[in-house]
Amino acid sequence: MASLRVIFMGSAELSCDSLRALLALPEFSVVAVVTQPDRPKGRELKLYPSPVKQLALQANLPVLQPERARDDAFVGALRSLRPDLIAVAAYGQILPQSVLDLPRFGCLNVHTSLLPRYRGAAPIQWAVLNGDIETGVTIMKMAAGLDTGDILAQATTPIESTDTSATLHDRLARMGAELLVRTIPDYVAGRISPRPQPADGVTYAPKIKKQDGHIDWTQPARAIWNRVRGLVPWPGAFSYLPGQPQPHLLKFWQAEVVDRSGSPGEVLQADKAGLVIGCGSGALNILVLQREGGRRLTAREFLAGHPLRPGQSLG
Repeated sequence: MASLRVIFMGSAELSCDSLRALLALPEFSVVAVVTQPDRPKGRELKLYPSPVKQLALQANLPVLQPERARDDAFVGALRSLRPDLIAVAAYGQILPQSVLDLPRFGCLNVHTSLLPRYRGAAPIQWAVLNGDIETGVTIMKMAAGLDTGDILAQATTPIESTDTSATLHDRLARMGAELLVRTIPDYVAGRISPRPQPADGVTYAPKIKKQDGHIDWTQPARAIWNRVRGLVPWPGAFSYLPGQPQPHLLKFWQAEVVDRSGSPGEVLQADKAGLVIGCGSGALNILVLQREGGRRLTAREFLAGHPLRPGQSLG
């Protein structure tokens, strides 16, 4: 196969594995990278480039950063690059039909779920939040709808009890990159027939909000455990410890389900053996937690400096 002229579109850390995979193989000639504009971060609101932009500059690739992907000048710039294919991974904008129709082989997207399950912005987090035992990656030929395009290839992976959204993110990023560079040559050669997504099994994965981390202790312990795992690293699962002049926010980074019972949010045990909190059914043994403004501590380290006692309640 002659070297394909590829434009890569991505912004998040997850995208970087796919860009590296394309750059590593002679079958692909990455002619430009498209990523989100630099965004302000931190207290000083200093502008920072996306992880993909940083990688592209290291590789001496041209970088385009349109505020809107449907901007006529941007679409014209893409057209002038004469791409054979556009590869997309966690770019962050919906592409207009004018971009989807531009390359002769279309636009292929790396999506971190087994479509049609978890269309949308946060498929990794929702797979863990919902207690799924399996997930995967899909290479999709993009269409105008939200993750509605035809499927070219899929690969699966189990969600282990030790997984968090962070560990699953890293694994799916690698899987998606490997599947992308395996799929493109077969697709371009006509050895893969795109197949429509089934109508059954469609679910959505909306963007995670900070408030999604607030624990409802009336839920079963297993559901709260999934929330702790599913919201690492952001926003983290959190609750409040009553205090003066205001409640103290506690984030929980690691926990396990235990066979205990008590009122939802009640501290059932707080000693060298563990920090156990009652739930709607069952209880959680908190292994790693963090007070707002502090550092992450094991439960034993935390209790040494922040005594809790059985009968106290978290809100």
